[in-house]
Amino acid sequence: MLSRKNQPVALVTGAGRRRIGNVVARWLAQEGYAVALHYHSSRAAAEETVAEVEAGGGSAACFQADVSREAEVERLFDEHMNRFGRLDALVTTAAIWEPCGLEETTADDVRRHFEINALGTFLCCRRGGLIMASQEQGGAIVAIGDWASVRPYRGYAAYFVSKGAIPTMTRDLAVELAARNPAVRVNAVLPGPVMLPEDLSEDERRRVVAATLLKREGTPESVARTVLFLLQNDYVTGVCIPVDGGRTIAGGEGDRSTSLRETPR
Repeated sequence: MLSRKNQPVALVTGAGRRRIGNVVARWLAQEGYAVALHYHSSRAAAEETVAEVEAGGGSAACFQADVSREAEVERLFDEHMNRFGRLDALVTTAAIWEPCGLEETTADDVRRHFEINALGTFLCCRRGGLIMASQEQGGAIVAIGDWASVRPYRGYAAYFVSKGAIPTMTRDLAVELAARNPAVRVNAVLPGPVMLPEDLSEDERRRVVAATLLKREGTPESVARTVLFLLQNDYVTGVCIPVDGGRTIAGGEGDRSTSLRETPR
């Protein structure tokens, strides 16, 4: 189903599996957006979501790409524009999160995380942002970072090196793209303990929750609400909003206080 005339269109990367990106895409569809779901290997899940959105009267499509490869990112956005003709919102949730002790972390580990989490985000934001800059109506980008990039915990050095680039990237692209079209905005969400890994023990889960001020686990919907706020508020750009139940400012050590365990590729 093609989008209706003047219907806003959103592209969400890493939206195949039923994780953060998929929830965000569904929320945007409910808010009246036509949604493009990017996936790397979760084709069946992405197609299922498209079918559900269209069964509910919405407009959706899914596209495959490896976001760490520039040519595939270019193809992704070409296919999106050929299908929808416009891009009003881009949400970048595609990422990996793999544990590894510092002594065992190799250059390849760092390179893999950086290419997907940092470079992949940059490539998508650059191409999407330049498309938005060419549109009279502009557009809005929301990147997904991690609360713990300012308070990293042990065992994920390669991951934090890559996710730590997101706040700087957000501010830089907000400046660059606004100079080309003041109607383009770039912001970020920094989730905390939201959608914890399934293999987390009950003891670990209790410690994660106890490390928040609100003393409870967050939900993907908490992230989706913040994404929607950043897309709708047209006087906010260049900011990074923690959605972490107060974990960033809470005291205590977070041995394994996770944010996302995103494996949408």
